[in-house]
Amino acid sequence: MYAVVKVGNHQYVAQKGARISIEKLDGPEGSEVKFHDIVCVGEGETLKVGKDAKGLVTGTIVAQSKSKKIDVFKKKIRKGYRKLIGHRQAYTVVEITDIQGA
Repeated sequence: MYAVVKVGNHQYVAQKGARISIEKLDGPEGSEVKFHDIVCVGEGETLKVGKDAKGLVTGTIVAQSKSKKIDVFKKKIRKGYRKLIGHRQAYTVVEITDIQGA
């Protein structure tokens, strides 16, 4: 069984036992997370989409981390303008423990 879960502006495919990296969620490691916004639920040949896809996906927070640093460099030619900005995106690793589909 698998489900497509919407978190923020992104959609993730969730299967039982899989670990997914999603945008930052509040909560300590080891706490339980429930996702109610389900886009579709599939099992074998059956697929429920939209309003038919009612269910609940439960997961456990495994880690709170940051991605690799990205350097953003801006420059305007012959103006003496140079700017270097770094960015590290925060994300949460969640292990899917249960998928309940109606």
